[in-house]
Amino acid sequence: MRKQRSDGQETRQNLLTAAGEIFAAKGFRETTIAEICRQAAANTAAVSYHFGSKEALYVESWRHAFTKSLSIYPPDGGVPAEAPAEERLHGRILAIMRRIIDPQSHDFDIFHKEMANPTGLLATTMQESVEQIFTGLTILVCELLDKVPGADEVRLCAMSIRAQCFGPLLHARRRKSAQGIPICDLEPLLENVEQLADHVTRFSLAGVRALRDRDSQPSDNEVDP
Repeated sequence: MRKQRSDGQETRQNLLTAAGEIFAAKGFRETTIAEICRQAAANTAAVSYHFGSKEALYVESWRHAFTKSLSIYPPDGGVPAEAPAEERLHGRILAIMRRIIDPQSHDFDIFHKEMANPTGLLATTMQESVEQIFTGLTILVCELLDKVPGADEVRLCAMSIRAQCFGPLLHARRRKSAQGIPICDLEPLLENVEQLADHVTRFSLAGVRALRDRDSQPSDNEVDP
């Protein structure tokens, strides 16, 4: 019985790994259960047994790829919680960038295929999964701005930081995996992710400080006549 359970878990893991790779390369609609099973060295009945359907396997394969990516690149970048906020921000930015440039981060490629040809199957799972990353970043921005969560300025600053991380690197990732996408003129700079993370951190911190200093200045109505 123990051997059967072990074999079953191995088959399940093989199916998740194979599905993640093939869905990342071809998308949901162009992928077949047969080719996933061939790559996983499993029979087609194993998909029904472990997942119930191709749709469920699609969702679980994305979740599996995302979880694996986060285990390699934890959201905090390995920076201790007691470190200064500036160091923690750099750790989060670098972790995001390292995930994006890793060719084994299949969750990004599955996401791109989903955006190009939506199924709607991943919306809830993606939102729940990425929330842990974005929430941590937002809390850190609150600390840097000395503002409460939910403030417009907090959300805008967090959005700006995310855009700097994802925008150019995702473009470069897509270009490497697809034909016809033009080369970005910044692409040589994107090869050095540590340099890019340093720049985004310094740029973002400068903007946060400027906003914080502006808010600390008395308004015209508060100035003594």
